[in-house]
Amino acid sequence: MGLKIHVYVISLVLFFFDASGAQSNTFNVRKYGARADARSDTSKALWSAWKEACAAVGSSKIMIPKGTYLLGVVDLKGPCKGAMHLEVQGTFIAPISPNAHKKASWITFAYIDRLTLSGGGTFDGRGEIAWKQNNCGQKPKCKSLPISLRFDFVTNSIVRDVTSLDSKNFHVNVMGSENVTFHHFTVIAPGHSINTDGIHIGRSKRINIIDSDIITGHTTNNSINTDGIHIGRSKRINIIDSDIITGDDCISIGDGSQQIRITKVRCGQGHGISVGSLGKYEKEDPVVGVFVRNCTVYDTDNGVRIKTWPALHGGIASDMHFEDIIMKNVSNPILIDQVYCPWNQCNPKIPSKVKINNVSFKNIQGSSTTPIAIRLNCSSIVPCEKVELANINLKYIGADGPIKSLCANVKPRLIGQSIPPGC
Repeated sequence: MGLKIHVYVISLVLFFFDASGAQSNTFNVRKYGARADARSDTSKALWSAWKEACAAVGSSKIMIPKGTYLLGVVDLKGPCKGAMHLEVQGTFIAPISPNAHKKASWITFAYIDRLTLSGGGTFDGRGEIAWKQNNCGQKPKCKSLPISLRFDFVTNSIVRDVTSLDSKNFHVNVMGSENVTFHHFTVIAPGHSINTDGIHIGRSKRINIIDSDIITGHTTNNSINTDGIHIGRSKRINIIDSDIITGDDCISIGDGSQQIRITKVRCGQGHGISVGSLGKYEKEDPVVGVFVRNCTVYDTDNGVRIKTWPALHGGIASDMHFEDIIMKNVSNPILIDQVYCPWNQCNPKIPSKVKINNVSFKNIQGSSTTPIAIRLNCSSIVPCEKVELANINLKYIGADGPIKSLCANVKPRLIGQSIPPGC
Protein backbone atom coordinates (compact mmCIF):
# COMPACT_ATOMS: atom_id res chain seq x y z
CA MET A 1 0.00 0.00 0.00
CA GLY A 2 2.79 2.44 0.93
CA LEU A 3 4.61 1.82 -2.37
CA LYS A 4 1.43 2.35 -4.34
CA ILE A 5 0.81 5.65 -2.55
CA HIS A 6 4.38 6.78 -3.18
CA VAL A 7 4.21 5.87 -6.87
CA TYR A 8 0.88 7.65 -7.17
CA VAL A 9 2.26 10.86 -5.67
CA ILE A 10 5.44 10.77 -7.78
CA SER A 11 3.38 10.20 -10.93
CA LEU A 12 1.11 13.08 -9.96
CA VAL A 13 4.04 15.44 -9.38
CA LEU A 14 5.71 14.46 -12.66
CA PHE A 15 2.42 15.09 -14.43
CA PHE A 16 2.30 18.61 -13.00
CA PHE A 17 5.95 19.23 -13.85
CA ASP A 18 5.34 18.18 -17.44
CA ALA A 19 2.19 20.26 -17.65
CA SER A 20 3.89 23.35 -16.24
CA GLY A 21 6.63 23.12 -18.83
CA ALA A 22 4.25 23.22 -21.81
CA GLN A 23 3.79 26.99 -21.99
CA SER A 24 2.54 28.77 -25.11
CA ASN A 25 1.99 32.32 -23.82
CA THR A 26 4.19 34.42 -21.52
CA PHE A 27 3.13 37.61 -19.75
CA ASN A 28 5.72 39.66 -17.82
CA VAL A 29 4.19 41.86 -15.11
CA ARG A 30 6.79 44.56 -15.76
CA LYS A 31 5.23 45.11 -19.18
CA TYR A 32 2.00 45.91 -17.36
CA GLY A 33 3.59 48.54 -15.13
CA ALA A 34 4.93 46.51 -12.19
CA ARG A 35 7.96 48.09 -10.55
CA ALA A 36 10.36 46.22 -8.27
CA ASP A 37 10.95 49.17 -5.96
CA ALA A 38 9.12 47.83 -2.86
CA ARG A 39 6.93 50.96 -2.91
CA SER A 40 4.71 50.96 -6.01
CA ASP A 41 1.56 48.86 -5.73
CA THR A 42 1.76 45.99 -8.20
CA SER A 43 -1.84 44.86 -7.76
CA LYS A 44 -3.22 46.40 -10.96
CA ALA A 45 -0.31 45.15 -13.06
CA LEU A 46 -0.60 41.60 -11.76
CA TRP A 47 -4.36 41.56 -12.17
CA SER A 48 -4.13 42.90 -15.75
CA ALA A 49 -1.53 40.31 -16.70
CA TRP A 50 -3.64 37.59 -15.13
CA LYS A 51 -6.80 38.71 -16.92
CA GLU A 52 -5.14 38.66 -20.32
CA ALA A 53 -3.37 35.35 -19.67
CA CYS A 54 -6.55 33.72 -18.41
CA ALA A 55 -8.39 34.72 -21.59
CA ALA A 56 -5.65 33.37 -23.87
CA VAL A 57 -6.17 30.03 -25.56
CA GLY A 58 -3.67 27.39 -24.44
CA SER A 59 -1.42 27.37 -21.40
CA SER A 60 -0.06 30.70 -20.15
CA LYS A 61 2.78 31.82 -17.90
CA ILE A 62 2.84 35.04 -15.89
CA MET A 63 6.37 36.09 -14.95
CA ILE A 64 7.33 38.03 -11.82
CA PRO A 65 11.08 38.67 -12.28
CA LYS A 66 13.50 38.98 -9.37
CA GLY A 67 13.08 42.04 -7.20
CA THR A 68 10.75 43.24 -4.42
CA TYR A 69 7.19 44.20 -5.31
CA LEU A 70 4.61 45.78 -3.02
CA LEU A 71 1.32 43.99 -3.60
CA GLY A 72 -2.05 44.98 -2.23
CA VAL A 73 -5.08 42.71 -1.97
CA VAL A 74 -5.66 40.88 -5.25
CA ASP A 75 -8.04 38.20 -6.53
CA LEU A 76 -6.82 35.99 -9.37
CA LYS A 77 -9.85 34.14 -10.65
CA GLY A 78 -10.87 31.72 -13.36
CA PRO A 79 -12.15 29.79 -15.08
CA CYS A 80 -9.40 30.25 -17.62
CA LYS A 81 -9.13 28.94 -21.18
CA GLY A 82 -5.97 26.95 -20.45
CA ALA A 83 -3.47 25.96 -17.80
CA MET A 84 -2.10 28.89 -15.79
CA HIS A 85 1.46 29.21 -14.49
CA LEU A 86 2.39 32.02 -12.13
CA GLU A 87 6.19 32.04 -11.89
CA VAL A 88 7.27 34.18 -8.95
CA GLN A 89 11.01 34.69 -9.00
CA GLY A 90 10.93 37.84 -6.90
CA THR A 91 9.37 38.79 -3.57
CA PHE A 92 5.86 40.08 -3.04
CA ILE A 93 5.44 42.10 0.15
CA ALA A 94 2.05 42.74 1.73
CA PRO A 95 0.84 46.03 3.22
CA ILE A 96 2.21 46.26 6.75
CA SER A 97 -0.97 47.32 8.55
CA PRO A 98 -3.75 44.74 8.92
CA ASN A 99 -6.22 47.59 8.33
CA ALA A 100 -4.90 47.92 4.78
CA HIS A 101 -6.53 44.56 3.98
CA LYS A 102 -10.18 45.12 3.11
CA LYS A 103 -10.91 41.39 3.16
CA ALA A 104 -9.78 38.30 5.06
CA SER A 105 -7.09 37.35 2.58
CA TRP A 106 -4.16 38.90 0.77
CA ILE A 107 -3.91 36.88 -2.47
CA THR A 108 -6.79 34.67 -3.58
CA PHE A 109 -6.71 32.07 -6.35
CA ALA A 110 -10.23 30.93 -7.21
CA TYR A 111 -12.04 28.72 -9.73
CA ILE A 112 -8.88 27.68 -11.55
CA ASP A 113 -8.05 24.33 -13.13
CA ARG A 114 -4.39 23.38 -13.76
CA LEU A 115 -2.65 26.16 -11.85
CA THR A 116 1.09 26.06 -11.26
CA LEU A 117 2.59 28.45 -8.71
CA SER A 118 6.38 28.23 -8.67
CA GLY A 119 9.61 30.16 -9.31
CA GLY A 120 11.57 30.16 -6.06
CA GLY A 121 10.10 33.48 -4.94
CA THR A 122 8.62 34.67 -1.64
CA PHE A 123 5.27 35.93 -0.37
CA ASP A 124 6.11 38.14 2.60
CA GLY A 125 3.02 38.84 4.69
CA ARG A 126 4.90 41.25 7.00
CA GLY A 127 2.89 40.10 10.01
CA GLU A 128 4.88 41.66 12.85
CA ILE A 129 2.39 44.42 13.71
CA ALA A 130 -0.58 42.10 13.30
CA TRP A 131 0.80 39.50 15.71
CA LYS A 132 1.07 42.12 18.47
CA GLN A 133 -2.57 43.09 17.97
CA ASN A 134 -4.02 39.59 17.73
CA ASN A 135 -5.86 38.00 20.63
CA CYS A 136 -8.48 36.06 18.65
CA GLY A 137 -7.71 32.87 20.53
CA GLN A 138 -9.11 34.37 23.72
CA LYS A 139 -11.71 36.55 21.96
CA PRO A 140 -13.26 34.49 19.15
CA LYS A 141 -15.47 37.39 17.99
CA CYS A 142 -12.52 39.61 17.17
CA LYS A 143 -11.81 40.68 13.59
CA SER A 144 -9.84 38.01 11.78
CA LEU A 145 -6.44 38.81 10.35
CA PRO A 146 -5.85 38.25 6.62
CA ILE A 147 -4.68 34.92 5.25
CA SER A 148 -1.70 35.25 2.93
CA LEU A 149 -2.69 32.81 0.19
CA ARG A 150 -6.17 31.42 -0.46
CA PHE A 151 -6.93 28.64 -2.91
CA ASP A 152 -10.70 28.46 -3.42
CA PHE A 153 -12.12 25.83 -5.78
CA VAL A 154 -8.76 25.19 -7.40
CA THR A 155 -8.28 21.83 -9.12
CA ASN A 156 -5.46 19.73 -10.59
CA SER A 157 -2.80 22.19 -9.51
CA ILE A 158 0.66 22.41 -7.96
CA VAL A 159 2.44 24.89 -5.69
CA ARG A 160 6.20 24.32 -5.61
CA ASP A 161 9.46 26.09 -4.83
CA VAL A 162 7.96 29.22 -3.28
CA THR A 163 8.08 30.60 0.27
CA SER A 164 5.42 32.13 2.47
CA LEU A 165 7.04 34.42 5.03
CA ASP A 166 5.55 36.05 8.16
CA SER A 167 1.89 35.79 7.28
CA LYS A 168 -0.50 37.80 9.41
CA ASN A 169 -2.78 34.79 9.86
CA PHE A 170 -2.78 31.44 8.05
CA HIS A 171 -0.08 31.20 5.43
CA VAL A 172 -2.31 29.14 3.14
CA ASN A 173 -6.01 28.31 3.17
CA VAL A 174 -7.36 25.75 0.70
CA MET A 175 -11.13 25.54 0.36
CA GLY A 176 -13.32 23.51 -2.00
CA SER A 177 -10.31 22.40 -4.01
CA GLU A 178 -9.37 19.03 -5.46
CA ASN A 179 -6.13 17.35 -6.48
CA VAL A 180 -3.66 20.06 -5.43
CA THR A 181 0.01 19.37 -4.66
CA PHE A 182 2.35 21.42 -2.48
CA HIS A 183 5.95 20.52 -3.31
CA HIS A 184 9.09 22.17 -1.94
CA PHE A 185 6.82 24.73 -0.31
CA THR A 186 8.37 26.67 2.55
CA VAL A 187 6.64 28.51 5.38
CA ILE A 188 8.62 30.68 7.80
CA ALA A 189 7.50 32.77 10.78
CA PRO A 190 9.38 33.65 13.99
CA GLY A 191 8.69 32.32 17.44
CA HIS A 192 6.47 35.16 18.62
CA SER A 193 4.09 35.00 15.64
CA ILE A 194 0.52 33.91 16.38
CA ASN A 195 -2.38 32.77 14.21
CA THR A 196 -0.01 32.01 11.35
CA ASP A 197 -1.08 28.58 10.10
CA GLY A 198 1.24 27.29 7.43
CA ILE A 199 -1.43 25.82 5.19
CA HIS A 200 -5.14 25.75 5.96
CA ILE A 201 -7.17 23.46 3.71
CA GLY A 202 -10.95 23.24 3.72
CA ARG A 203 -13.62 21.49 1.63
CA SER A 204 -11.04 20.27 -0.85
CA LYS A 205 -9.91 17.04 -2.50
CA ARG A 206 -6.58 15.50 -3.52
CA ILE A 207 -4.31 18.11 -1.93
CA ASN A 208 -0.64 17.04 -1.87
CA ILE A 209 2.02 18.79 0.23
CA ILE A 210 5.43 17.37 -0.65
CA ASP A 211 9.02 18.07 0.39
CA SER A 212 8.13 21.40 2.00
CA ASP A 213 9.59 23.52 4.80
CA ILE A 214 7.01 25.11 7.09
CA ILE A 215 8.52 27.19 9.88
CA THR A 216 6.10 29.37 11.83
CA GLY A 217 5.68 30.71 15.35
CA HIS A 218 6.62 28.65 18.39
CA THR A 219 3.85 28.32 20.92
CA THR A 220 3.49 30.41 24.04
CA ASN A 221 0.65 30.61 26.54
CA ASN A 222 -0.89 33.38 24.47
CA SER A 223 -0.24 32.10 20.97
CA ILE A 224 -2.80 29.63 19.63
CA ASN A 225 -4.07 28.53 16.24
CA THR A 226 -0.74 28.73 14.44
CA ASP A 227 -1.16 25.40 12.69
CA GLY A 228 1.39 24.56 10.04
CA ILE A 229 -1.04 22.79 7.72
CA HIS A 230 -4.78 22.53 8.32
CA ILE A 231 -6.88 20.18 6.23
CA GLY A 232 -10.67 20.27 6.22
CA ARG A 233 -13.40 18.75 4.04
CA SER A 234 -10.77 17.49 1.64
CA LYS A 235 -9.91 14.16 0.04
CA ARG A 236 -6.70 12.40 -0.93
CA ILE A 237 -4.30 14.84 0.70
CA ASN A 238 -0.63 13.81 0.74
CA ILE A 239 1.98 15.61 2.87
CA ILE A 240 5.42 14.16 2.18
CA ASP A 241 9.02 15.02 3.09
CA SER A 242 8.15 18.28 4.83
CA ASP A 243 9.64 20.18 7.78
CA ILE A 244 7.10 21.99 9.94
CA ILE A 245 8.16 24.09 12.93
CA THR A 246 5.13 25.89 14.31
CA GLY A 247 3.47 27.23 17.44
CA ASP A 248 0.38 25.06 17.24
CA ASP A 249 -0.43 21.82 15.43
CA CYS A 250 2.14 21.02 12.78
CA ILE A 251 -0.70 19.41 10.85
CA SER A 252 -4.36 19.51 11.86
CA ILE A 253 -7.05 17.52 10.11
CA GLY A 254 -10.55 18.95 10.31
CA ASP A 255 -14.01 17.61 9.56
CA GLY A 256 -14.80 16.12 6.17
CA SER A 257 -11.20 15.06 5.54
CA GLN A 258 -10.82 11.70 3.82
CA GLN A 259 -7.82 9.66 2.73
CA ILE A 260 -5.15 11.91 4.25
CA ARG A 261 -1.58 10.59 3.96
CA ILE A 262 1.28 12.17 5.90
CA THR A 263 4.70 10.63 5.28
CA LYS A 264 8.24 11.64 6.24
CA VAL A 265 7.21 14.83 7.99
CA ARG A 266 9.48 16.41 10.61
CA CYS A 267 7.31 18.27 13.11
CA GLY A 268 8.79 20.49 15.78
CA GLN A 269 8.08 22.88 18.65
CA GLY A 270 4.30 23.12 18.46
CA HIS A 271 1.44 20.79 19.30
CA GLY A 272 2.29 17.87 17.05
CA ILE A 273 0.15 16.15 14.43
CA SER A 274 -3.56 16.29 15.22
CA VAL A 275 -6.89 15.03 14.00
CA GLY A 276 -9.29 17.78 15.02
CA SER A 277 -10.44 19.59 16.82
CA LEU A 278 -13.80 18.01 15.98
CA GLY A 279 -17.31 18.52 17.31
CA LYS A 280 -17.26 22.28 17.72
CA TYR A 281 -19.75 23.01 14.96
CA GLU A 282 -23.07 21.51 13.86
CA LYS A 283 -23.25 19.08 10.94
CA GLU A 284 -19.54 18.37 10.66
CA ASP A 285 -18.68 15.76 8.03
CA PRO A 286 -16.90 12.55 9.12
CA VAL A 287 -13.14 12.19 9.12
CA VAL A 288 -12.31 8.88 7.45
CA GLY A 289 -8.91 7.52 6.47
CA VAL A 290 -5.88 9.23 8.06
CA PHE A 291 -2.45 7.63 7.61
CA VAL A 292 0.61 9.10 9.35
CA ARG A 293 3.82 7.17 8.64
CA ASN A 294 7.59 7.53 8.97
CA CYS A 295 7.47 10.88 10.76
CA THR A 296 9.63 12.53 13.43
CA VAL A 297 8.06 14.71 16.13
CA TYR A 298 10.39 16.69 18.39
CA ASP A 299 10.22 19.28 21.19
CA THR A 300 6.42 19.44 21.02
CA ASP A 301 3.57 19.47 23.54
CA ASN A 302 1.94 16.51 21.80
CA GLY A 303 3.04 13.82 19.41
CA VAL A 304 0.11 12.30 17.52
CA ARG A 305 -3.26 13.40 18.81
CA ILE A 306 -6.99 13.08 18.20
CA LYS A 307 -8.94 15.92 19.83
CA THR A 308 -12.67 16.58 20.12
CA TRP A 309 -14.73 19.16 21.96
CA PRO A 310 -16.97 18.07 24.85
CA ALA A 311 -20.53 19.27 25.34
CA LEU A 312 -21.08 20.52 21.81
CA HIS A 313 -21.85 18.56 18.64
CA GLY A 314 -21.54 15.02 17.30
CA GLY A 315 -19.34 13.59 14.59
CA ILE A 316 -17.34 10.58 13.43
CA ALA A 317 -13.60 9.98 13.17
CA SER A 318 -12.55 6.55 11.96
CA ASP A 319 -9.86 4.55 10.15
CA MET A 320 -6.90 6.53 11.54
CA HIS A 321 -3.44 4.98 11.70
CA PHE A 322 -0.14 6.29 13.09
CA GLU A 323 2.97 4.17 12.58
CA ASP A 324 6.77 4.21 12.36
CA ILE A 325 7.05 7.48 14.27
CA ILE A 326 9.99 8.79 16.30
CA MET A 327 9.27 11.04 19.29
CA LYS A 328 12.02 13.28 20.67
CA ASN A 329 11.32 15.25 23.88
CA VAL A 330 7.55 15.17 23.43
CA SER A 331 5.23 15.88 26.38
CA ASN A 332 2.29 13.69 25.28
CA PRO A 333 3.53 11.30 22.60
CA ILE A 334 0.25 9.40 22.08
CA LEU A 335 -2.98 11.21 22.92
CA ILE A 336 -6.70 10.89 22.41
CA ASP A 337 -8.28 13.94 24.05
CA GLN A 338 -12.07 14.09 24.01
CA VAL A 339 -12.21 16.91 26.56
CA TYR A 340 -10.44 19.48 24.40
CA CYS A 341 -11.76 22.84 25.61
CA PRO A 342 -9.27 25.74 25.28
CA TRP A 343 -10.03 29.06 26.96
CA ASN A 344 -13.10 27.50 28.64
CA GLN A 345 -15.19 27.86 25.49
CA CYS A 346 -17.34 24.86 26.44
CA ASN A 347 -18.40 22.73 29.41
CA PRO A 348 -15.76 20.02 29.88
CA LYS A 349 -18.03 18.13 32.29
CA ILE A 350 -20.42 17.14 29.48
CA PRO A 351 -19.02 14.26 27.39
CA SER A 352 -18.01 14.60 23.77
CA LYS A 353 -20.49 13.36 21.17
CA VAL A 354 -17.85 12.53 18.57
CA LYS A 355 -17.45 8.79 17.89
CA ILE A 356 -13.85 7.56 17.44
CA ASN A 357 -13.17 4.08 16.11
CA ASN A 358 -10.64 1.97 14.21
CA VAL A 359 -7.46 3.69 15.40
CA SER A 360 -3.95 2.23 15.55
CA PHE A 361 -0.63 3.40 16.98
CA LYS A 362 2.21 1.16 15.74
CA ASN A 363 5.99 1.17 15.96
CA ILE A 364 6.29 4.41 17.90
CA GLN A 365 9.53 5.02 19.79
CA GLY A 366 11.52 7.79 21.42
CA SER A 367 11.34 9.98 24.52
CA SER A 368 8.57 11.55 26.60
CA THR A 369 9.08 14.59 28.83
CA THR A 370 6.14 13.56 31.06
CA PRO A 371 5.58 10.22 32.80
CA ILE A 372 2.21 9.71 31.05
CA ALA A 373 3.38 8.81 27.57
CA ILE A 374 0.09 7.26 26.44
CA ARG A 375 -3.17 9.01 27.33
CA LEU A 376 -6.40 7.77 25.78
CA ASN A 377 -9.21 9.88 27.24
CA CYS A 378 -12.35 8.88 25.36
CA SER A 379 -15.98 9.92 25.69
CA SER A 380 -18.17 8.21 28.29
CA ILE A 381 -21.27 8.32 26.11
CA VAL A 382 -19.61 7.19 22.85
CA PRO A 383 -16.51 5.24 23.96
CA CYS A 384 -13.64 4.70 21.53
CA GLU A 385 -13.71 1.36 19.75
CA LYS A 386 -11.14 -0.78 17.93
CA VAL A 387 -8.08 1.06 19.25
CA GLU A 388 -4.77 -0.77 18.85
CA LEU A 389 -1.34 -0.24 20.44
CA ALA A 390 1.48 -2.19 18.79
CA ASN A 391 5.23 -2.17 19.43
CA ILE A 392 5.45 1.02 21.48
CA ASN A 393 8.84 1.87 22.97
CA LEU A 394 8.88 5.24 24.74
CA LYS A 395 11.27 6.33 27.49
CA TYR A 396 10.59 8.98 30.12
CA ILE A 397 13.47 11.45 30.42
CA GLY A 398 12.30 13.22 33.58
CA ALA A 399 12.55 12.50 37.29
CA ASP A 400 8.89 11.76 38.13
CA GLY A 401 8.64 8.25 36.68
CA PRO A 402 7.91 5.51 36.13
CA ILE A 403 6.49 5.95 32.64
CA LYS A 404 2.86 4.87 32.33
CA SER A 405 -0.38 4.88 30.37
CA LEU A 406 -3.78 6.26 31.32
CA CYS A 407 -7.01 5.25 29.60
CA ALA A 408 -10.68 6.14 30.04
CA ASN A 409 -13.66 4.68 28.19
CA VAL A 410 -11.51 2.54 25.90
CA LYS A 411 -9.99 -0.94 25.97
CA PRO A 412 -7.10 -0.90 23.51
CA ARG A 413 -5.86 -4.08 21.89
CA LEU A 414 -2.18 -4.66 22.68
CA ILE A 415 0.17 -6.25 20.15
CA GLY A 416 3.86 -6.94 20.75
CA GLN A 417 5.98 -4.87 23.08
CA SER A 418 4.50 -1.86 24.86
CA ILE A 419 6.59 0.54 26.92
CA PRO A 420 4.86 1.96 28.84
CA PRO A 421 2.52 -0.95 29.43
CA GLY A 422 -0.84 -0.52 27.77
CA CYS A 423 -3.89 0.23 29.91
